[in-house]
Parts: sequence; C-alpha cells; structure tokens
Amino acid sequence: MASWPTERTRVRRKSDRGSYDRGTINRILDEVLTCHVGFVTDGQPYVVPTVHARDRERLYFHGSLANRMLNALAKGAPCCVTVTQVDGVILARSARKHSLNYRSVMVLGVATEVIDPEQKIGALRCIVEHMVPGRTADVGEASEHDLASTAVLTLPIDEASAKVREGGPSDSADEHTGHIWAGQLPLALTPSAPIADAPADKEIAVPGYLKQWRTGLRSQPRD
Repeated sequence: MASWPTERTRVRRKSDRGSYDRGTINRILDEVLTCHVGFVTDGQPYVVPTVHARDRERLYFHGSLANRMLNALAKGAPCCVTVTQVDGVILARSARKHSLNYRSVMVLGVATEVIDPEQKIGALRCIVEHMVPGRTADVGEASEHDLASTAVLTLPIDEASAKVREGGPSDSADEHTGHIWAGQLPLALTPSAPIADAPADKEIAVPGYLKQWRTGLRSQPRD
C-alpha cells in the first residue's frame, strides 16, 4: 500500500508512532465503530460523533436531511474526521508518564453528497455492514422512503495518517525503584448477551452473525 504524508497529516509529536500506510489506516477505520467529524459552519466550529463506513478509498456518513453537519459538508465545508480505538491503560511509575495504548486515524478533505440511487443504496448497506456484518441479509436494502429521507455523504481517503501507541510504560532506568506497580491494563470492546426488543422477539433465534460479533473480527475489510 502507498504512503502519502502531507504537511497537514504528517505526525510531528512522537513521529515514530505515525503511519501513512494505507493498509494500516484502512484496518483502523474498519474496526472502529464511530468517528468524530470536525467542521466549521456559520463561523462556529463543531465536532460531531457519527457512524462511518469505509468502502475501498472512500468514507461514508448518513443522517437526516436536516442534519447540520451533513448540510455543512454538502455545501463544501472542509472537514477533519478522526477515529480512535483505546487498547489499554498504561500505568507508569510517575504520574506524568501515565498514558493510553491506542490506534487512531485522521482524514482531511471535502465531502460530497451521494445522489445516485444505486450508490446511495450501496453506501447505506456499507454502513449497516460496518456495524454488524451479515445484517443486510435479514433487513434487506434501503427502501425508497429511506433514500428520500436520508442524506448520504462520501469523503475520499486522499489525505490521512494513523498514529499508534503500543507497549508498556516509558519509564527511565532511575524510575525503576521503590514498590510502585507499573504495567498495562489491556482493554477491549466485547459484547454482552443480545437483548430482544419485544416479547415476541424472544421467540426468534438470535442470528449467528450477532453471536459471533467481536471487535476486530467484526470488520469486513473492503480493500
């Protein structure tokens, strides 16, 4: 996969943690369930959490036709999209060196509205499958009502970078004294047992794809 750092995406602080490898960026985008979209409209800055999905070299977002974020982006407002997966808490021997293990991606660019009905259906399918692979086979494709009431935007992944922290505390040799425990507290997003919506739903078997849902295994990379 190609690397393409730009002046805006080049990692400067802790640059050794930066990556511009498209495969790394794609894997993180595929695994993380939500993103935050930063943009400016009417002179005011906003950061909005939303569900995203990646299809090859594009991101998709969707929402109500009245959604402020989508309307601003559709008018050409530049945006910054970030995703973060926290993998652990780092407990160092000094307070200032406590940290997190994480994987993150930043994507910069200008989004455009998806108008073509077939592309819009595909984008909405991609978003559903990003959340729960296999779900579209049960609920079907977007209806005409869905298409008429939903705005979909797409953002090319042309300018992006990843940043990853792994490993234990970065304590210096002179800090390895005393009796303070140091190390890692690994974290992972794991599902609890599915909860049926209504009494009648309890008579329906839980789908196999839901029983198998796992962060990391959940994603279906679309390279």
